[in-house]
Amino acid sequence: MPETTAPVTGTILHLQRLSTEDGPGIRTTVFYKGCPLKCAWCHNPESLLLKPQVQWIGNRCISCDSCLETCDRHSLEKTANGIKRDRTRCITCGKCVQACPTGAMEMLGEDITVIDLANELVKDRAFFEKSNGGVTLSGGEPSLQPAFTLALIKALKDRGLSIALDTSGLCPPDTLEKLIDNVDIILFDLKLINELEHEQWTGVSNKHILANLLIAKERVQSSQNNKKLWVRTPLIPQATDHRENIEGIGEYLAQHMRGSVERWELCAFNNLCRDKYARLEKEWVFAETPLMSAGDLARIEMWAKDSGFDPERIFVTGAIRIDN
Repeated sequence: MPETTAPVTGTILHLQRLSTEDGPGIRTTVFYKGCPLKCAWCHNPESLLLKPQVQWIGNRCISCDSCLETCDRHSLEKTANGIKRDRTRCITCGKCVQACPTGAMEMLGEDITVIDLANELVKDRAFFEKSNGGVTLSGGEPSLQPAFTLALIKALKDRGLSIALDTSGLCPPDTLEKLIDNVDIILFDLKLINELEHEQWTGVSNKHILANLLIAKERVQSSQNNKKLWVRTPLIPQATDHRENIEGIGEYLAQHMRGSVERWELCAFNNLCRDKYARLEKEWVFAETPLMSAGDLARIEMWAKDSGFDPERIFVTGAIRIDN
């Protein structure tokens, strides 16, 4: 009797349809669970852990106590500030999610097969074809689930879809090579050029990230398929937005990337994730940090254009603060 192969399964957070910020055209972004970095400004804290989590959304809660009654681990407590979860007791069984009638208890993360996910993503083909868009694999970090990601890329390619890989660059070099060789666009994050600052703000050195960026350059340059490489730098107040960092990244790209970077994108800080931290009962050091002003972004853009990197390939994106 022939052996049957188990379907390849991965853990994702959610899909974001009609995205215009994760590559060219209209895109559907697959957000993965799991990330090897711990960036202090992370906008998707619910993606950091590879395993699923449960969050409580206060404005959906009707205080019916169904979650308390169903939790046999006694990990939930009703307080003056809402439902609190003891995550040392919680085993993420999902019973409270199933019992909640309003969706106030929400599971973050689901296991899904490559085939099921590919079949869901292909439903957006019409948007991709009209806008030269496609699917973006983002994070968390897609390279943390390499077998699932590679199988998904191939399944989407078989369906004729364009694929972008959004990566922190922190993964084994051979994993990065395999993924890059099979996608159309690489969105490579380069947050801080100084190694000590990078470790201070993200928890890890940037040594392997910079080495992998050079690998990305080589794979793009040797490609016969007009593969594109974008570098993206988040502009975080008091962390990444200082002159030495911006000029340092620009100088590095100009000296080492040999024109292989089609676009250097400077992504303005946003604070829309504050509620995410509250739902996960986490503190966020940037909770009181406002959006950047037009003047802030203009100054940073000038530093970037003076760094030696091609000014025509520099783009500043994101929301700005409107001052009265």
